[in-house]
Amino acid sequence: MLDHAVAVLDGATSADPDQPSGGWYSERLAAHLARELTTGDDLREVLARAIAGVAQANDLRPGSSPSSTVAMLRWDAARMDSLVLADSPIVAFGQKVDVLADDRLVALRRAGRLRTQAAVRALRNQPGGFWVAEANPSAAGQALTRSWPRAEVDAVILATDGVSCGVDEYGLFTWAEALRLARSNGVDAVLDTVRAAEDSDPGARRWPRAKRHDDQALVLVEFARP
Repeated sequence: MLDHAVAVLDGATSADPDQPSGGWYSERLAAHLARELTTGDDLREVLARAIAGVAQANDLRPGSSPSSTVAMLRWDAARMDSLVLADSPIVAFGQKVDVLADDRLVALRRAGRLRTQAAVRALRNQPGGFWVAEANPSAAGQALTRSWPRAEVDAVILATDGVSCGVDEYGLFTWAEALRLARSNGVDAVLDTVRAAEDSDPGARRWPRAKRHDDQALVLVEFARP
């Protein structure tokens, strides 16, 4: 997190056992993003340069490298810019709740098109598939972006899908309710609520899912009215 920007990344490990982990990749991508976010350039350009930098520095190959979702928010006194790539949403709160979410990966999962590693590789960073930060900087051009006037936003949440599932899949709370819970009890209370629900359904019968728990990260950025 910088004084004017924040990024949430959720790494995914490659099926190639010779490649490093998703956590390794997301740490390096975060370091490159921290440098690039100081430029003030378009967020897609920022992400493309960061992806290229990690790939070049570590000799990563498209299609067989670890990857990461990306959610980025940058602001100044007048404006907020946001970007999402893959399933880590950004939610802005003001007079209304505005959700920026990339649902291409989720749609493929729900359609049963990502049941094997071969299917994931075939659809990753391909037209008609899903897009994620990996070793091909052109994926950044497929990211979704949105901007808001700074004066219209009170708070922003950035979350991984291990948290957003509490809203989108489990129906535990709305985003507005998640914000109230985070403000009253701290962001860990939101994470704990999702974990408790998953613990109550260890067989994934109520909420079908590939694994009992997913990685969780949530950032709440509060803004004072100017």
